[in-house]
Amino acid sequence: MVSPVVSAAVPSHPDIRVERFEIGFSRFLRVDVVHFRHRLYSGAWSGERVYDVMRRGDAVAVVLYDPERDQLVLIEQLRLPPVYAGCSPWQLEVAAGLVEPGEPYAEVARRETREETGIEVIGELLPIQYYLPSPGASDEGVMLFCGRVDAAQAGGIHGKPEEDEDIRVVVKSWAEIEAMVDAGQIDTGHTLLCLYWLLRHRDEVRRAWGHASPAAAIDPPPG
Repeated sequence: MVSPVVSAAVPSHPDIRVERFEIGFSRFLRVDVVHFRHRLYSGAWSGERVYDVMRRGDAVAVVLYDPERDQLVLIEQLRLPPVYAGCSPWQLEVAAGLVEPGEPYAEVARRETREETGIEVIGELLPIQYYLPSPGASDEGVMLFCGRVDAAQAGGIHGKPEEDEDIRVVVKSWAEIEAMVDAGQIDTGHTLLCLYWLLRHRDEVRRAWGHASPAAAIDPPPG
């Protein structure tokens, strides 16, 4: 199991004064207990505050799209925490994983695609953006990508047995994804962000990868 990559102490910032911190818990996740003061909008300093910060480290997520077939390759696996939120533990997601020490984001995206789906990203990855899933509780940052794949090669059960991964590959048509997003059937934040980005940029992604819009191929030009 990959451990999170975290710094030893609280990073410095001119608007934050750290009084002290200790590690409250450390296993796969780490929790820092931080006593600090911060600059107020008035210019004064706050009183002492105490935050529990979950140290997660950086991760990547990659939405896998086949422009030739107009299909997306997703994964499904069991996640325990959604049960606490009243959701299904069987989560439909984009491929994702934690960043190992010294590993570039794009390499992590390719590695996780290979490990979780059994297929390879074709050509260069398209960067979407870096974002913070839960800035009120965690230091985790996720770099999002879009990757081109051959959906005809996708299928089966994948993952690393030594990490108890049991990941099913799911191939969805563009129409199915649009319907699922509209119906609120996808729960995970990084998956939704990737899909909303692709819903907005699909035509330009297809052009960049040498495929015209499906609508343009079907509808005759005016006149």
